[in-house]
Amino acid sequence: MSEYTANNFTLDRGVNASHWISQSDKRGVERQQYMQEHDFKLIAEMGFDHVRLPVDEEHLWDEQGNRDEQAFELLHNGVQWGLKHNLNVIVDLHVLRAHHFNRPDSQKIWTDQAAQQQFIKSWQALSAELKQYPIDRVAYEPLNEAVADNNEDWNKLINWVVAEIRKLEPNRSIIMGSNRWQQVETFAALQIPKNDPNIILSFHYYTPFNFTHYESPWTFTKDYHGPVHYPGQTIADDDLAALPTQLADQLRGSNGEFDRDIMFNHIAQAVEVANKAGLKLYCGEFGAFPTTELALRQQWYRDMISIFDEHDIAWAHWNYKNDFPLVDEDLKPMPELMDILIPSN
Repeated sequence: MSEYTANNFTLDRGVNASHWISQSDKRGVERQQYMQEHDFKLIAEMGFDHVRLPVDEEHLWDEQGNRDEQAFELLHNGVQWGLKHNLNVIVDLHVLRAHHFNRPDSQKIWTDQAAQQQFIKSWQALSAELKQYPIDRVAYEPLNEAVADNNEDWNKLINWVVAEIRKLEPNRSIIMGSNRWQQVETFAALQIPKNDPNIILSFHYYTPFNFTHYESPWTFTKDYHGPVHYPGQTIADDDLAALPTQLADQLRGSNGEFDRDIMFNHIAQAVEVANKAGLKLYCGEFGAFPTTELALRQQWYRDMISIFDEHDIAWAHWNYKNDFPLVDEDLKPMPELMDILIPSN
């Protein structure tokens, strides 16, 4: 018999409200204005039922641990605007000073006990701040895209923070993913708390990477400007052969044949783990960078939504507005993508 009670928190189709209190140098008025209530209202009108709200440690607290009161006000605004417009909310602690998913030099959390304790304290503080919100409307994601060298280091840390949150909020939904950027390949190694119906398992999906991140300025793909393909082999052998050796080797590591069936079977690794545990499965991030040819992106999105539907996977697109946008600069929804993500009846 479980000591916990199912809380009726649900997810279906969502979007990440990113680059606001996370992954941004904006502060003061500029940060305050980046997301407003009208954004959350529009997200709801677009047909989404939830937002994943990334927040970073450096936005919420300075290096001495002092609160940034404006950041906490914005966090509450985001939750309250979401609830007001019938959007459930996931508060996602996205980046720590001791852990950044894209920076090998920011991985101190795996070896520094003080950094681990600080992580726990962050969630104790966030729980104190957010426990006022209904458990059937607001969920927590303790850490985005863990990148530990050893799967067991992540298992120990995530289960520790879940246990500490459970002391404070026994029935709050907690979203947890596997090690190494929440890839489906590491799902079988994830240690899941037992007899807890309010755990939601989460993976992220940007496969094929050379396609979804084509010319993205923060990855090695920025240096490749030749053709990419979907479905089929993402970059042709002849195109790889014409490149400098280092770039060709980097691209080759993420290259291969991809289509709906291949991705369906790939994602099935996570589905199998969730089904065995009797837990909901959630794709907390997926998307394709807009430099990729629109018709190819549309086909990839059609396949992704079809896979999610067949596997009964909830999802949140990365993101609402910024690097993988669903709205233009005037906040007008892009029908070329929205008609695929949320078809009108």
